[in-house]
Amino acid sequence: MTQETIDPKATGLGEDSMIGQERWAEIRRLAEAGETISAIARQLDVDRKTVRSWLRKETWDPYRRPEHADGVLEAHAAFVRERAPAVAYSAQILYQELRQHRGFTGSYATVRRFVRPLRADACRADLTRTRFETPPGQQSQIDWGQARVWFGPAAVVRHIFVLTLGYSRRSVYVPCLDEALGTFLDAHETAFEYFGGHTQEHLYDRARTVCHPAEGGTRWNATFKAFAAYWSFEPRLCQPYRAQTKGKVESGVKYFRRNFLPGRTFRDDLDFGEQLGAWTHHVADVRVHGTTHERPIDRFTAESSVLLGTAGHPPFRLEAVQRRIVAEDYLVSFETNRYSVPFRLIGQEVDVRRQRGQLELRHRGAVVATHAILGGKYQVCILPEHGPGAIARTQRSLRSTPAPPSPAVSADVEIRDLTWYDAVCSGGVQ
Repeated sequence: MTQETIDPKATGLGEDSMIGQERWAEIRRLAEAGETISAIARQLDVDRKTVRSWLRKETWDPYRRPEHADGVLEAHAAFVRERAPAVAYSAQILYQELRQHRGFTGSYATVRRFVRPLRADACRADLTRTRFETPPGQQSQIDWGQARVWFGPAAVVRHIFVLTLGYSRRSVYVPCLDEALGTFLDAHETAFEYFGGHTQEHLYDRARTVCHPAEGGTRWNATFKAFAAYWSFEPRLCQPYRAQTKGKVESGVKYFRRNFLPGRTFRDDLDFGEQLGAWTHHVADVRVHGTTHERPIDRFTAESSVLLGTAGHPPFRLEAVQRRIVAEDYLVSFETNRYSVPFRLIGQEVDVRRQRGQLELRHRGAVVATHAILGGKYQVCILPEHGPGAIARTQRSLRSTPAPPSPAVSADVEIRDLTWYDAVCSGGVQ
């Protein structure tokens, strides 16, 4: 039995819900050919009301099982509808939360059946949503792409930092060796210099260089948040598992992979960067963009004047103060290396800042330690006077130091006759 011949009374669904896509297309074709509703109904063996109903619809919409909460889930239906978007419509997560926090006793299959139409509606909304546009200077979108490139006969992997201006769609591509936090922040500053400024807000996905999962939401990476405050932009996050929220930069990454990479080889990283820069200037910036139907470089004319200027602003690494908590070993971490401070500051907060080629650490405004900046990674610098044994060593040193000798009496002392003193006393000596 085909879908269209199922008895609607037996199913309780109604004949209108059972029209397949091919049958709907045939109804539309016959109507466009001039057939009457009655003739179409007779020819396809369907009710005239069904024909009339589907002719009013511009698109075919498949039948979906009506959303219905099983009895055991009924009390939690409102919670599931509200919570589902936040967990990317994961029936497994919702089931776990219902069991752990809301006393749900039903099965996982019950939750999965309830969530399925919610997820389908969300996906349909994504496909039909209106593209979100931003005014000049309002927003940038940031993402990473990976590229397998050829240095002569050898293939290597490079990470490409991409920042796309939301209004003009102009992008900058920064090749990097990794996606570490320091690299991530340096690439931002390269992009700021390239554009001569930056937008008011930046949109990111939920990478660990940006934020960390936390109970009830997310927590900003402290260094990244300090970086955003230093450069005066507002960071924003995509919704979980909704990468299309930053579709402008996603398109930039795809364009780089499809238009720049194919057929190219490079001598080394320097050559790779030079070719990428030339392609950006001569191809990416001057193509007619598929969405705006304008060249990014032309739209950038309207955007460049409203960017927040960065010229003359020192790099974050050199000037920004970063806060750290002193560990139990009285060491403070900074760019993978660790430096000592006086042990009395264990558990306290200190400010760390590069200062004239050295690392300066302050507590409540007072300098408590100064170190030469270590090269390399994962090294430790401990000054002896910072350790808990420094006071004891000082006290032992004081106890063991001999008393200073009495002043020496000169050996050249004049020996006088006693009669001389008698004369002094009587006033006879002048």
